[in-house]
Amino acid sequence: MSINENNVTDTQKMINVEVAFALPDQQKIVAIKVPVGTTVYDAAVMSGIVDHFEGLQLAGTPMGIFGKAVKNPQAEKITQGQRIEIYRPLTIDPKVARANRAAKAALKAKV
Repeated sequence: MSINENNVTDTQKMINVEVAFALPDQQKIVAIKVPVGTTVYDAAVMSGIVDHFEGLQLAGTPMGIFGKAVKNPQAEKITQGQRIEIYRPLTIDPKVARANRAAKAALKAKV
């Protein structure tokens, strides 16, 4: 724990962040205050977002900040105003999805 210029410990300072998770049919964004030095993972846990989505487990789940993936959510510290995003597994590989759309468009063009 360190002391800053105002003689306030870092653990006493709080920052505002958001934690977001979405399914195809619903989404939730939780605004919370966390201590300076909180990690991406810890903020997700503190948000209580798992209580809103049955089966959501944070351990091992990919996370990011404003759409940019974080390699190690348990080590990456967040800053004021950031939005932590919890990513769900892809249901289909993006390349396969693109190929499927192209094939569907080609069929429509022939008709």
